[in-house]
This record gives sequence, C-alpha cells and structure tokens, in this order.
Amino acid sequence: MSRLGRIRTEAVAAARSFTRRRTAVFFTFFFPVILVVIFGALVRTQPTGGGLFAEPAGYYIPGYLAVVVLFTPLSRVGSEIARHRDGGRFEKLATTPLSRAEWLLAHTLVNVGIIGAASLLILGLVLAVTDATLIVSPALAVLPVFVAVAVALFCGLGAVLGAVADSQDGVIAASNTVALPLLFLSETFVTPSLLPEWFRPAVAASPLTYFARGTRAITFEGGAWTGDLLVLTALAATFLAVGAYAVPRTE
Repeated sequence: MSRLGRIRTEAVAAARSFTRRRTAVFFTFFFPVILVVIFGALVRTQPTGGGLFAEPAGYYIPGYLAVVVLFTPLSRVGSEIARHRDGGRFEKLATTPLSRAEWLLAHTLVNVGIIGAASLLILGLVLAVTDATLIVSPALAVLPVFVAVAVALFCGLGAVLGAVADSQDGVIAASNTVALPLLFLSETFVTPSLLPEWFRPAVAASPLTYFARGTRAITFEGGAWTGDLLVLTALAATFLAVGAYAVPRTE
C-alpha cells in the first residue's frame, strides 16, 4: 500500500471512530454553540463599557473560533493516543508499514475536517445571534487556511500531551490546563489593555495569539495577516514534527 493509501485508510478509520462516539460529537459541535449563545446573545458586548466584552461583537469572532480550534484537537488527539496505548494498538501498528508521522497526519486531516465544519457553524451562529459583521474581501478565502493550520498545530501539541500523560483522564486534565490559559491570554476574549504591562510580551509566546491576530485582521480589522500566517505555519510544522516523534511506537 502506498503512503497515500495508508494515510487515507487510517483517516477513514479515525473518522468512523469519531462519529461512533456521540459525546465527542456533542462537545465538538454544541459546546462552542452554547458559549456563543451565552456570551454572544445573552451577555452581549458593551462597547465603551469597560472590562470584558467591551469591544464590538466582531472583535470576538477569533475567540469563538479559538474554542473549537484549541480544545478539540488537544483533547481528541491526546485521548486517541491514550486509548491506543491502553489497548495495545501501537504494538499492532508497529507490525504495519504505517509510520508515526503518517498516523498523526491522518488524524490531523480528520480533525481539520471536523473542526472546519464546526468553525463554519460557529461563524454562522455568531453572525446570526450577535451584532458582529464580517469584512467582505478576498482575504476571507484565507480564513479556512488559518483554521486548518491552527488545528494542525494543536494536533501536534495534543500528540505530545497524549504521549506524556499516563491515562485518558490525565490527557483531559493536561489539555484543559494548557488550553484554558491560552484561550484567555492570547488576544481572544481578553484584550491586551486589560493585562498587566509586564505580562503583555508573554502573549506573543502563545501560538493562539497569531491565530487570533490573523483571523481578526481578516474578519474585523481589515489589516495585514500574512506575517501571522507565516508564524503560525512555522509553529505548526514544528509542533507536528515534535508530535510525530512523540507518538508511541511500542510500549
């Protein structure tokens, strides 16, 4: 079997495994929807009001997208590695031509498809229930690229967490520990002006910051996004390489 055939076969198996787990489907698609309804439709933004949600609704589009782009690949890939390890499946995979990089690439492609669909749902819902508006320009065609690259990045990080954690519960705890600070300290829901001045340079260390800046430039500000995409792509390649190396071959 060719490399493309091996990746396709593993991706099909991973997609079927996802659809069989109803809880995973629910939290992937409906948990972000709940957040949008609560914070977008019920709490609403209060421009010039100060504090959280003091910016126009369009400012927070990257934050809503970041919820699914960040949390889902971290937990899904990490949990998949934990399940494979607990079931001895990596020993079986070691007897096949499928490499660790191919395994991770297959699962990354599945996550890109799933999270891409969830992101489209979230974007449509934000536009429907809030006052947010999109800047219609050719740059909108790059928005799916930002989503795909960010998902790939966090799939790589999820693979590292799955290899380090000793159980599925450990993966969930580790992914939440990593994801929650990143979500609120990466120019998503919390503006830099609300952070202490000494902490603001640390925001640039978060990969999610470049996703938020780039998608905000496309959807809300109409500014430059190329630099953020280049940084995000370089980080994604690095995390995928490290993640592929971290995927267990045998136990």
